[in-house]
Amino acid sequence: MRPDCTELKQLFLDDVPLMDMRAPVEFAKGAFPGAINLPLMTDQERQKVGTCYKQQGQAAAIALGHQLVNGALKQQRLEAWTAFAQAHPDGYLYCFRGGLRSQIVQGWLKEAGIQYPKVVGGYKAMRNLLLDTTQHAVEQCDFVLVGGLTGTGKTDVLLQLDNVLDLEGHANHRGSSFGKRATAQPVQIDFENALAIDVLKKRARGIEQFVLEDEGRIVGSCSVPLELYQGMQQYPLVWLEDSFANRVERILRDYVINLCAEFITVHGEEDGRRLFAERMRQSMANIHKRLGGERFQRLSALLGQALDEQLHSGDVSLHRGWIEGLLNEYYDPMYAYQREAKASRIEFAGDGVEVREYLKARALRQRHSA
Repeated sequence: MRPDCTELKQLFLDDVPLMDMRAPVEFAKGAFPGAINLPLMTDQERQKVGTCYKQQGQAAAIALGHQLVNGALKQQRLEAWTAFAQAHPDGYLYCFRGGLRSQIVQGWLKEAGIQYPKVVGGYKAMRNLLLDTTQHAVEQCDFVLVGGLTGTGKTDVLLQLDNVLDLEGHANHRGSSFGKRATAQPVQIDFENALAIDVLKKRARGIEQFVLEDEGRIVGSCSVPLELYQGMQQYPLVWLEDSFANRVERILRDYVINLCAEFITVHGEEDGRRLFAERMRQSMANIHKRLGGERFQRLSALLGQALDEQLHSGDVSLHRGWIEGLLNEYYDPMYAYQREAKASRIEFAGDGVEVREYLKARALRQRHSA
């Protein structure tokens, strides 16, 4: 039999299959990429056992658990665990602390002829490892930010680098008022876990300098880890520049053409187009107060006309009207103010190719000096 796992880093570095024995409500609050939830108890069963534990102690709680998960129900869950174990002979199971629930499932699997190891310390130990991973990276690594006006293609540049930490990618959000995708964002803990695993894997490859987009604390509904965000207020900055016309076309591509295609992929042609239009109108409404009444009405009317034409004929050209207005009257003045406030931290400015090559050279210098 393989021993229980104490090398927690290796679980994430090797993308080891994980069977999560916690209740669905625990799993939903936070889990690890690729982990499969095959709980010992449902939420209701866990609640009953927990109440019994508080009132009558551990022995009574264990007895109640065996009473609740018995007969056909026990057999059904055992079959699911067995199928996982057979499909993933290199995997591990875990509960919250690697304690009673893990031991019970291991025992039942053993009775069925399957020896399957657990993660020592369970979810809590793995979660703490990932929290420490982010903290240590902030303390030990070099970071540089990429900033620029809306639509300059910061993400396009970042994804060409091997030392990027893609906050927007991990958050499944483009980071602006119009940045929501067709699919849901991860819960906060899942976002933090995925980011930390990204850091862990890159540091294992010898990367000690990371490039980030210059983000606010909140990316959609996900919060950048506090220690990292605090560092981002001081890290050096590289400023990406592009023409107004290119920026308009890039926003049209990402926020209109590609986003509409996302909605169609997820929801089908008819519902996808309808839900895309609703999302665009809601995104504009979200900045109503910041735009002010007159400007909001004018840009909303342009957006409405563009959506009507797109839904009617497929022509997206009218979208340039509200995009140009929003850039000129809202985003550009806001970013110009931010650039001025951060001017002392800007160590390089250039177009996409120049910024990409500068960042690659910067990373190379850092590796040679390490």
